[in-house]
Amino acid sequence: MAAQRRNLMQNHQSWTDDLPICQLCGVGTAPNCVYEPDGKSTQSHPNEDTHLRFRSEDCCSLYGVFNGYDGSRVASFASQCLTAELLLEQLNSTHTDADVRRILTQAFEVVEKSYLHTIDDALAEKANLSSYMLPHSEKVQERLKELEQEVSGGATAIVALILNNKLYIANVGTNRALLCKTSTDGQNQFFQLGRPHNTDNEDELQRLTALGVDSARVRQAGQISGHSSTRRLGDYRVKINYSDIDLLSTAKMRPIIAEPEIHGSQSLDNVTGFLLLMSEGLIDALESAHGPEHVNKEIIAMVAAELAQQTTLEAVAQSVVDRVKRLHHDVYMSGRQRATLCSCHEDMTLLIRTLNYPLADGVLTPTQGGRIYPVSVPYSNSQSTSKTSVTLSLVMPSQSTLTNGTNTASTLEEGTPTPGSQSPTATLQSTNTQTQSSSSSSGDGSLFRQRGSQAAQPDETGRVPPYVDFSQFYRLWGTDHGESQIAQGGLGPQ
Repeated sequence: MAAQRRNLMQNHQSWTDDLPICQLCGVGTAPNCVYEPDGKSTQSHPNEDTHLRFRSEDCCSLYGVFNGYDGSRVASFASQCLTAELLLEQLNSTHTDADVRRILTQAFEVVEKSYLHTIDDALAEKANLSSYMLPHSEKVQERLKELEQEVSGGATAIVALILNNKLYIANVGTNRALLCKTSTDGQNQFFQLGRPHNTDNEDELQRLTALGVDSARVRQAGQISGHSSTRRLGDYRVKINYSDIDLLSTAKMRPIIAEPEIHGSQSLDNVTGFLLLMSEGLIDALESAHGPEHVNKEIIAMVAAELAQQTTLEAVAQSVVDRVKRLHHDVYMSGRQRATLCSCHEDMTLLIRTLNYPLADGVLTPTQGGRIYPVSVPYSNSQSTSKTSVTLSLVMPSQSTLTNGTNTASTLEEGTPTPGSQSPTATLQSTNTQTQSSSSSSGDGSLFRQRGSQAAQPDETGRVPPYVDFSQFYRLWGTDHGESQIAQGGLGPQ
């Protein structure tokens, strides 16, 4: 079977195309880019990220995000091979937590060994050509270059498995998983499942120290062979030739491993919320733009906002990725202090799996659970003297907060970074509730203008005619809440 899989993948075919895609999942992506001084961007290499999102007939769900580097070969191989190792009847409802953890670990081990087997012949030919005593001819040099490209590359992986309504996370490297749970009172509590395997991870540094590696030098360098990850799939250079790498030369055995760290099981019974898997490129882009302190909170807020606005999970995921990409670009163009950190970004992938979480149905708003009430606001056009108006949406949202572990904070809390500097909603405060207004953007940026120089005169009661027409708002509010509530709440015209 392993040989058949290798031949299939070498022919650039994917048998996983025939597997059922999970309909409770959406994926958003953006390619890498480098910014020019004028703000235009160019792609430095083909997209190297990949993902999987399958649901087997026995309701076993498998999701993954793979962050490739030096090519997409390892990421593509891992996504297909791992699916074969987990969804071809290896898992069933009778397995215990220990069984599932063992199967996940073994699957990653098979992926690593299978990939290294696929490059055995190329490595042997490369070693043979490199051992020539005579100066290499141009033809030999070209062949060596081709072989190096064929065997190079690696990937990090974050994989989520749902079996018996239990969640398991398997992590190798620097991608990230977040689980958000929504309580009955509208609070969102989120958790990061595991830590990245990088040169800042104390547990990983201790593991390297036990192998004879100088972890202080590793921490100071911040990278091993060009990457911060201490666990990777593929990358034969740090797996086979680690003794030739200065930082790793003192290791007693292979220091960079592909063994996953397993988190779970986490029961999903009665859970309402969503699971996020994201590649390192998405995390790094947002950290570069806003700093690392509130990245998880910002991502959760963006996803919650889009879930309340979009009608498909694909649109939700893509909108969040596009927003991160735009924020990153805006910081670069701003010229502010963090602009130097935002000159480029890597490939970005975001996978969203909802857990009994409803999508927008046309009456919900960008703030979860809100209700739209139209109001009419006049505006002037510099090209015309005619009077006209535009209908806006006055939103009466339900209150929602985000909780990170045991720390609770409102998503609108002053001083907390918002998902973007160009938010689609503007917050208005009243004495009894919190409202938001939103509108489509205007072409000239000056859609709404002040009244003319002639101020409106008071009528016999001393009142000035209203600038904003709330008649539709009052009518719909009265329909939803009853006329008595309008009078009691002081929402109607006095």
